[in-house]
Amino acid sequence: MTLRIVKISDGARTVLKLSGRIQARDIEKLREQMDGLIRGTVLDLQEVTLVDVEVVRFLGLCEAAGVELAHCSPYIREWLFREQVAGEES
Repeated sequence: MTLRIVKISDGARTVLKLSGRIQARDIEKLREQMDGLIRGTVLDLQEVTLVDVEVVRFLGLCEAAGVELAHCSPYIREWLFREQVAGEES
């Protein structure tokens, strides 16, 4: 299953409901959907089934910049933590 994005906005907050696989080639599509907005942006990962390392790094950068990662699965959360630690050690 490829990435599916549903964008919901109420003016103050934008939620991108993501489902399926997210691969490195999808990062630009996600950036476009975020419209350069960080504040009030939520990436809902509840229906994400698979990600690759570039996506995990992108999600980590988004979260560090203030994007909320909602319904993040434990395996993605652990991978985010490991990437953060690895980045700090470099």
